[in-house]
Amino acid sequence: MTPVCAPENRPPARRDPFATLNDAQRAAVMHGGALPASPLLVLAGAGSGKTATLAARVARLVLDGADPQRVLLLTFSRRAALEMERRVGAALHRAIGMAPTQKAPSLRWCGTFHGVGARLLREYAARVGLPETFTIDDRSDSEDLMNVVRSELGLAESATRFPAKATCMAIYSRAVNSRLGLHAALESHFPWCARWHDELKRLFAAYVAEKQRQHVLDYDDLLLLPWQMLGDATLAAEIGARFDHVLVDEYQDTNRLQAGILARLKPDGRGVTVVGDDAQSIYSFRAAEVRNILDFPAQFEPPARIVALERNYRSTAPILDAANALIDAAPAQHAKRLWTDRASATKPSLVWVDDEGAQARWVADEVLRQREAGSALKAQAVLFRTSHHSAPLELELARRDIPFVKYGGLRFLDAAHIKDALALLRWAENPRCKSAGLRIAQRVDGIGATSTRRLFDAIDGAGDPAAVIRAFTPPRPASAAWREFVALFDALRDGAHGWPDELGAVNRWLLPQLARLHDDVEQRSADLAQLARMARGTLSRRQFLTDLALDPPSATSEEAGVPSRDDDYLILSTIHSAKGQEWRSVTVLNVVDGCLPSDMATGNPADIDEERRLLYVAMTRARDRLHLMVPQRFYVHNQAAQGDRHVYGGLSRFVSPAMQALFEHVTPTRPEATLVPVHSAGPAIDLAAQARALWS
Repeated sequence: MTPVCAPENRPPARRDPFATLNDAQRAAVMHGGALPASPLLVLAGAGSGKTATLAARVARLVLDGADPQRVLLLTFSRRAALEMERRVGAALHRAIGMAPTQKAPSLRWCGTFHGVGARLLREYAARVGLPETFTIDDRSDSEDLMNVVRSELGLAESATRFPAKATCMAIYSRAVNSRLGLHAALESHFPWCARWHDELKRLFAAYVAEKQRQHVLDYDDLLLLPWQMLGDATLAAEIGARFDHVLVDEYQDTNRLQAGILARLKPDGRGVTVVGDDAQSIYSFRAAEVRNILDFPAQFEPPARIVALERNYRSTAPILDAANALIDAAPAQHAKRLWTDRASATKPSLVWVDDEGAQARWVADEVLRQREAGSALKAQAVLFRTSHHSAPLELELARRDIPFVKYGGLRFLDAAHIKDALALLRWAENPRCKSAGLRIAQRVDGIGATSTRRLFDAIDGAGDPAAVIRAFTPPRPASAAWREFVALFDALRDGAHGWPDELGAVNRWLLPQLARLHDDVEQRSADLAQLARMARGTLSRRQFLTDLALDPPSATSEEAGVPSRDDDYLILSTIHSAKGQEWRSVTVLNVVDGCLPSDMATGNPADIDEERRLLYVAMTRARDRLHLMVPQRFYVHNQAAQGDRHVYGGLSRFVSPAMQALFEHVTPTRPEATLVPVHSAGPAIDLAAQARALWS
């Protein structure tokens, strides 16, 4: 097939589509040609135009004759994949003089590692022993299934406390994604669970067997199974031959399983481009491995070419000076130094306050001051290491009626009513799916745990589980409700309503159950309506369920916290959730030892290095203003050794004395103690002094 944009099919370019690139970006874009070239590592510093460079490289490959259907572009979210496709299309439109209404060549293989893994498993299901009708559980459903197996094995009734379902799932996931194996995963990340090694091994084997019986995959299977599939030399060669070029975004966030997939797909590295920044590797809790990007060049002979993007288009020079000084102290890194043309006389600030209450008051004052100076609340962000660090600030903002949105709350799919709707769809799609069936059967009025167990005992050995569901005889009080449910179930199985209208039928059945079980049915109804609106953009029930499992929305409409009467609001976010974002002004809370780095993340040098990178990510989110808050007393929450307590802290070890010279030091004026008389002729009581004495 002749590529869509092969030279003979392409009209003369009207102008250079890459004219806006700087020299380093252009070097990355122009590496090699349409034929697969030697491997390339693009070290993209914060704010250096990473997305634009990667999109331009894909566009340039297509312009030089590469078939866009043979380009595999891997990202870490569906949103990033869609944005990449949009930018590639825009570059092609500019380059070949297409009208805006003309459709640019599509990238059929642009998506997340998990999404591409799911597509390959669908295509090769018959050849790798998978049923073609498999469904995909999200994390919460996987935990529920793990808990069912845990109970069936009697582990929930052990004489000493066995790890809870979420911990079991976390151990399983860590062992899979890190390729460490169970023993090493327990030793390095869950030492308090090490004594349960044999029981966990038995649990995980039973969990995998139960998934296979139910024809379900979990999120980790979407990486593990493709990696195993590519371990077969014939399949690896066949799948690898489908792609001339493989490009990976955010390579510093890959785990060992993802790096293994890339290595098996393109073992010689030809046609491979990875883009990332080791200084922004902050997801080890998800099993991300910084060594993947540090060791990438040496995987090949000769080593991969390295192009560093060091020009920053986001932050002012004083902010970058401080960020460079911070990351320069990292012991293992690819050398680079960010620079910018954005000169400024405003240094970043170290703000020294007495405690978290004073910190909250100063931040609220500063937010309002900047708003009056012309910075919208949305242009300002307050970042923190851990979600509960913002609690005193949230109270202060609420007291002053300053609207805010906090990122890092309850996921949309974790809301009980949303899980109910999706469980019904999943059970109709796959009647063997026990986690979905157990959940939704008990939503039928009059059906309890005993009846549900009896139903699934019958399903387990049945050749036609849907027929068992139709023939099931519930307790007499539940007969009418069960017949109503079965009518809906059959309609969903038969496609009687059509997609996405069948979700409306699901919601109509579910709402009376919600009214029976919950008080806040109006809010839950609004969320179900939102789910129905989301379904309109998908072609089938199967695609909808798969898309939600791969890239779930972040919050329910209630949890998102956007005030209905305000179109402007302050951003509160954990640092992890802020990665990839930028704001005009950024304030970082609790830049003190015990918080940054966290007391819970100083067990080894690798953990401390990641905490340094976490502060670096926070600092490089700022465009014009950066404030690091330094409370002298702060609250330590829920640490087992000593419980909740106030402790005295000092400036984070990451902010060295030499680095402090790059900051303006701010010490807010402390309010004088107020004397409050008990009686007109009696002695005065210094309440502020008494409060200080409690902690002296």
